[in-house]
Amino acid sequence: MHKSIVTFLYLCVQAFVATAQQNTKQPNVILIVADDLGWADLGCYGSTFYETPNLDKLAANGVRFSQGYATSPVCSPTRASIMTGKYPVKTGVTDWIKGRQEKGKALPYEKLIGPATAYELPIEENTIAELALAHGYRTFFSGKWHLGEEEKYWPEHQGFQTNTGGWSAGSPTGKVNDTTGGFFSPYKNPRLKDGPPGEYLTDRLTNECIQFIDDNKHSPFFVTLSFYAVHNPLQATTPLVKKYSTKQQQLGIQPANRFAKDEDWMKLETGWKRRLVQDNPVYAAMIENMDWNIGRLLDKIQQAGIDDNTLVIFTSDNGGLSTAEGSPTVNGPLRAGKGWLYEGGIRVPFIMYWKGKIVAGTVADVPVTAADIYPTIAKAIVQNDGLRKDIDGADIFALLNKHKKAERPLFFHYPHYSNQGGKPGAAIREGSYKLVYFFEDKRIELYDLVNDVAEKNNLAVSHRKMAMRLSKKLFRWLENNAAKTPVINPGYSALPKPF
Repeated sequence: MHKSIVTFLYLCVQAFVATAQQNTKQPNVILIVADDLGWADLGCYGSTFYETPNLDKLAANGVRFSQGYATSPVCSPTRASIMTGKYPVKTGVTDWIKGRQEKGKALPYEKLIGPATAYELPIEENTIAELALAHGYRTFFSGKWHLGEEEKYWPEHQGFQTNTGGWSAGSPTGKVNDTTGGFFSPYKNPRLKDGPPGEYLTDRLTNECIQFIDDNKHSPFFVTLSFYAVHNPLQATTPLVKKYSTKQQQLGIQPANRFAKDEDWMKLETGWKRRLVQDNPVYAAMIENMDWNIGRLLDKIQQAGIDDNTLVIFTSDNGGLSTAEGSPTVNGPLRAGKGWLYEGGIRVPFIMYWKGKIVAGTVADVPVTAADIYPTIAKAIVQNDGLRKDIDGADIFALLNKHKKAERPLFFHYPHYSNQGGKPGAAIREGSYKLVYFFEDKRIELYDLVNDVAEKNNLAVSHRKMAMRLSKKLFRWLENNAAKTPVINPGYSALPKPF
């Protein structure tokens, strides 16, 4: 980061701290979490095909983090981190629930069997919603939960007074065709009544949030709008799909040039491929619709006269889906996507807005993570530093202030095979370097993300001392946190290559 930017951010944070000390009024908090939205899927992060004017405006009026991270390359672990401020290794939710290898069932070509993942966020965890509730907040959840197979683990039992749409499912269910079921009513969701025919899920979830704000604008509130978009099934309204179909045709991309299909890792499953260009009309329509709804929500807090006392945080639970299940997007220049420990799987959009507390148009390259959301909100609500010692995240405003000091390491532990081709591994990011360790063959890869954000040049041999230092720190962290690791698959058999 340039010295001028560091100084600018320091002054911003000092202004925030001074104002916060003078203002004892509890701020409202709106947390917006997208599902499977990639780092490069917003205009303000470089996309030219998808259109996101409202999120671009939010970034222009707040701070946009160029190095925001999920704590896992898949959804449930990151969502547990958001709720608790802890890394997945501590919550026990290390894979999406119930995981690819449910009950230890491994495919023949998978050399290892990953450890069992928890099927719920434990009730014993103190969620950020419970903290807000204990401090007089009205708490509201709308959308995807995916942190408990049983009802007793759903949002209403984890600190949220109202839950609309959050249950065991990780995606919309009941799809009949492109206009019925799934993202279109009937939703077949036990925590969301069906709407009229043609109602779109993203619209409905936002409507519920807007109504809640209308009803509670005179009390401090904590709203979590956890979109199911842009997760599969890919469904969007016909006018928007037509708009982007026309835009796709104008790009002139030939079908043969849309995907790479000849890389070694792809040969084990026919559906594995790597998208090369952002031009999926339905995916683009889903993004624009989500962006439009976020604009409606932001307009509501302005109309309600509470804009200057509302903290808004926006992020995604993992990187964009780019290597399987339709591969609807591209995270370039980042490598790979959802399900992978490369940057495309864990680096995500991350935007914060707080009128009068954050200088508009700030772009920060301070690495932040989903685990930081809990302590950041907690500090805003409680206005002290009395966080529990088992919290892994840090207050983001404090991180901006301390950026000139030694950078903290970030850790990732994903001991599972993913549906998208990723393999069991762990990673550490410290300073400009990132090390990835693969459990299958004990392979280590080292990358300088400042000079090689695409992770093309493995420096593990040429920068041996750095690789050893980071690997020791990673292994020590895994040991100190009693991290569960994969075991040998007794049914493993090397399959012949299909081509």
